[in-house]
Amino acid sequence: MKKRIIQFLTTYFLFVLLFVLQKPIFMVYYHDLYTNVSLGDYFRVMWHGLPLDLSLAGYLTAIPGLLLIASAWTNSSILRRIRQGYFGVIAFVMACIFIIDLGLYGFWGFRLDATPVFYFFSSPKDAMASVSFWFVLLGILSMLIYAAILYFIFYYVLIREKKPLKIPYRRQNVSLALLLLTAALFIPIRGGFSVSTMNLSKVYFSQDQRMNHAAINPAFSFMYSATHQNNFDKQYRFMDPKIADELFAEMVDKPVAATDSIPQLLNTQRPNIIFIILESFSTHLMETFGGQPNVAVNMDKFAKEGVLFSNFYGSSFRTDRGLASIISGYPGQPSTSIMKYPEKTDKLPSIPRSLKNAGYNLEYYYGGDADFTNMRSYLVSSGIEKIISDKDFPLSERTGKWGAQDHVLFQRLMKDLKEEKQEEPFLKLVQTSSSHEPFEVPFHRLDDKILNSFAYADSCVGDFVKQYQETPLWKNTLFVLVPDHQGAYPYPIENPLDGQTIPLILIGGAIKQPLVVDTYASQIDIAATLLAQLGLPHDEFTFSKNIMNPASPHFAYFTRPNYFGMITADNQLVYNLDANTVQLDEGTAKGANLEKGKAFLQKLYDDLAKR
Repeated sequence: MKKRIIQFLTTYFLFVLLFVLQKPIFMVYYHDLYTNVSLGDYFRVMWHGLPLDLSLAGYLTAIPGLLLIASAWTNSSILRRIRQGYFGVIAFVMACIFIIDLGLYGFWGFRLDATPVFYFFSSPKDAMASVSFWFVLLGILSMLIYAAILYFIFYYVLIREKKPLKIPYRRQNVSLALLLLTAALFIPIRGGFSVSTMNLSKVYFSQDQRMNHAAINPAFSFMYSATHQNNFDKQYRFMDPKIADELFAEMVDKPVAATDSIPQLLNTQRPNIIFIILESFSTHLMETFGGQPNVAVNMDKFAKEGVLFSNFYGSSFRTDRGLASIISGYPGQPSTSIMKYPEKTDKLPSIPRSLKNAGYNLEYYYGGDADFTNMRSYLVSSGIEKIISDKDFPLSERTGKWGAQDHVLFQRLMKDLKEEKQEEPFLKLVQTSSSHEPFEVPFHRLDDKILNSFAYADSCVGDFVKQYQETPLWKNTLFVLVPDHQGAYPYPIENPLDGQTIPLILIGGAIKQPLVVDTYASQIDIAATLLAQLGLPHDEFTFSKNIMNPASPHFAYFTRPNYFGMITADNQLVYNLDANTVQLDEGTAKGANLEKGKAFLQKLYDDLAKR
């Protein structure tokens, strides 16, 4: 009995030790983020991260515990092979999760969840396009080496036996003791006997989110995310549904008051419309917003010539969430992406469908794979029939990691505009891709590789607009320039608001006059605003508000995997969903947006569950 109990406890605490040691490795790997931490901070991270480590170790020890019980009844070699196979699989899975998390955190800024699985299986090529071949190769080698090290440890400590365990005389007693120990794993797995079960908030201990991130066990984070993908009606339950309904009613678009009028930005009711969705752009790239000079020089120029929305925010952090926000006025979700569920995106409203009903001809241009993240099914369900993507470009023109580079994309669009008879009015959506990792572009103006890729994308847009101005179409065209989300610049981001600020600029011959709109808004508000300007109904866009309507509430709302933000002129609030605490609260009316932000997210998941 004694040997089996010792082996059981050794298995459990070995898993705990390995998880604990991963934390300082993570911090050393990202030493540039943890330059000012002390040795004591390392120990605090390891200590506060223990709850998740203890919980996951409980899950992983359950099967070895059952095998130890079986060994009290048979000494078959099959049990030994099962143990070897089990620890071999666990070593490989632990290595994969740790190395993938280590590689992705620098790009995404949060610990591993189930999101990469969706991206990888929708299009492996595009999922890997962000990184170089050597980065992938190094990652694979690191996984194999780390898996070998883990298996060696498991073999030396747990599998290798100088003397095989004998079948005990009182096997019933041994089995009962081991069964009780295995059952006791439920305590660390659940996180004790309190009402709340184990979750990521257990490890949050610092005002510095980077310290909290270091304390998270990436394997637990992945498991937790993967098992909470579909129960939308049970996620983010902050308040009584009636209270959420009342608060949400204050945040939807309002009818125009009799004494008010909505400012008209356009000089025509049915302009041609070209959306240019800029990959990963941010206000920090524009001198207009006090950002980098000499990078987005054309965007800076357009900001002066057109309608600039100066307090505008991205709805989420990745393209799939951003597209649904722009096209359907549907907020990004922190725990999933609605694009994973074609049966739900089929039921979303969309700008293209609304315009199609008004007689618009629809086209979508993208240099990359339109099947990535179920994009094609979403676009088709949005009413778009003609989709130009990577397969429509000759192989010689697909020189970028994501497919055709931006200048090739715009050349194709301009060629079609000139050579094909245009059925007006039309809506063309153009999605760029070159200003994305790995930032390899056929352009060399700036020394910084990242900034240079954004300067390249900006130059492609500038060249296209300049050529378009020379066509007769310009006079009756509205350009909508908006990023899909903010991306790689700046890094690291200290203030979460800085990770969401993006430009929205309207230019073209259809614009009445230059204007700066300082109303707070986000991507989900484009739909109601644009359709209202065109005199078209937008009631089905539940979450979208007309930015130009003085009677409507004005706020920006965004989410990321671990927080949401509710931003108004008098309160800028960010709430951490993992820690269940306010992460940022600024402005003259601190705390004013907390309950509203919670209600908004709760209603979003109510809506997601029903679609």
